[in-house]
Amino acid sequence: MSFGMVSIPVALYPAVQEHDIRFHQIHKKCGSRIKQQKWCPVDEEVVSADEIARGYEISKGRYVLIDDEDLEALPVPTKHTITVGSFVDAGQIDPIYFDQPYYVEPEETGKKPYALLLKALESKGMAAVAKIAMRQKESLTLLRAAEGRLVLETLHYPDEIREMAHVGGNIQVDERELKMAESLVDLLTEPFEPGKYKDDYREALMARIEAKSHGENIREQPEAPQAQVIDLFEALKRSLETAKGQTAKPAEKRRKAS
Repeated sequence: MSFGMVSIPVALYPAVQEHDIRFHQIHKKCGSRIKQQKWCPVDEEVVSADEIARGYEISKGRYVLIDDEDLEALPVPTKHTITVGSFVDAGQIDPIYFDQPYYVEPEETGKKPYALLLKALESKGMAAVAKIAMRQKESLTLLRAAEGRLVLETLHYPDEIREMAHVGGNIQVDERELKMAESLVDLLTEPFEPGKYKDDYREALMARIEAKSHGENIREQPEAPQAQVIDLFEALKRSLETAKGQTAKPAEKRRKAS
């Protein structure tokens, strides 16, 4: 992390982890888990990860291939570095710009300058606007103090925020109704305590899964021998060859007739 003339060795760690319930795709007929494979329609074969390259389409069907060496060679100063550019009042930033939070942890040799920046942000009530190249893009970020540590929030660029039509600006409201709405807001105003909220949908779904796990609606995945997979590809190839032969026969008949 670059802060003026000070360089602070740090590491980033995701600050959130999702607890979404994820489902696998299961074949209803036999209970086997569905596998998604990458298929080349020209060579008519399954392609492994080491045979796949990144391609940027410059025109229909024409691609520029970009490899890891190209990405490493990019002349971007923010590559592997959080570069602080300015300091702002974090309250001025619309939350719509926030993307992903990360904890910033100092390495042993960077603890003192890390603490210095942390204390400076806390005492001034400010946050740092910085840039960092990550996930194949240069991200705008906000570096802020939170509970005795630095948190880095990646931000969306302005051109990534969709325009939305203004729906409430010119609508006239009744003064009495407005007073009632304001009274309701006052009545329900309270400090934000995130610990009091929970995902009711996830809990209900897990309870449903638990209940069904004791019933008869359980599918055991059958063993799939390797030979069976090979036979499947052979069957696909034979099907393609048959289809090609069927399309070629009408053309041969036309040539004979002419």
